[in-house]
Amino acid sequence: MTVFGMDTAGRTVSVALMRDGQLLYECYQDAGLTHSETLMPLVDAAFKATGLTPADVELWGVCAGPGSFTGLRIGLAAVKGLAFCTGAACAPVSALEALAYSFVGEGTVVSALDARRGQVYWAAFDLGPGHARLVPDAAAGLEEMDEFLQNCKKPVFFVGDGAALCYNRYGSLPGVLPCPPALQRPRASAVCLAALEMNQKGLCVPPARLLPSYLRLSQAERERQARIKGESMP
Repeated sequence: MTVFGMDTAGRTVSVALMRDGQLLYECYQDAGLTHSETLMPLVDAAFKATGLTPADVELWGVCAGPGSFTGLRIGLAAVKGLAFCTGAACAPVSALEALAYSFVGEGTVVSALDARRGQVYWAAFDLGPGHARLVPDAAAGLEEMDEFLQNCKKPVFFVGDGAALCYNRYGSLPGVLPCPPALQRPRASAVCLAALEMNQKGLCVPPARLLPSYLRLSQAERERQARIKGESMP
């Protein structure tokens, strides 16, 4: 099966092409440019480098959230447009789960993305086969990890752009292992692997049903709610 993976959930952007389990192409960029500037040139480069076309892709994997609202919309819109012509299946991959799929072995990986406002998006996964989910995706303060980490029986390490925040708070806990910053970032090849797992479980959707998973309201929505609440007060 030919799979195209895409990640635009954070400040970095990554694309990958995989066929029958073999990684044909992957590109990762953290150049400070917007995803609207970088994504489609990277997609075009992937197809030119491999000699494939969007019509060859049987499964599209894209990070559907949580993450940057704008980044998620850009990635989802791109996959919808590319997949629409053929109707190929799409896998709306959790950005936190994709981070975990970059690693295998013995232990627990905590995926964390900086959600601002004193919060992180986070989830935890076992590194055994299948990357069993231990904690559902959530938007919460760092202190919400306390109980899980204190009761975790296996070695733990943190990945994602919120990893530094986690290490600052929990780095001295027994069982917490370091992870080099270069390995903490998301990879589109991991999105491909997570998409394949979703496909096997029957969790993929047609392009028109791709939706973002924000986990919390946008800034504009929060301000609107606060304004409505203020207007309703006597």
